[in-house]
Amino acid sequence: MTDYLADVKKYDAAADAAVVEKIVKHLGIALRNRDSSLVSATDQKELDRVRDNWAVKKLGVDAAKGEAAVAKVAKTMAADHSKGRVTFYYLVAKELGKLATI
Repeated sequence: MTDYLADVKKYDAAADAAVVEKIVKHLGIALRNRDSSLVSATDQKELDRVRDNWAVKKLGVDAAKGEAAVAKVAKTMAADHSKGRVTFYYLVAKELGKLATI
């Protein structure tokens, strides 16, 4: 858990540990495998999955807002070769103003 929080804090120094923990619980088993614990920002299918399953279904925004948030986070994290799924999801939720609803 502390590793996830530390990674999120690279992008949001005021990150809420409780919110990060909720994202970790939401992702569950996906975090056990290195490949599925990362987001590939160069794979459009992967970004579409994040948009559809996280932004639209879980956070309740429309696809266009989700698409914009996912694209912005991918750009924000561009320098990070290994984009952690927890951090990516946290930043998408933050971008959409949905941290309180997780």
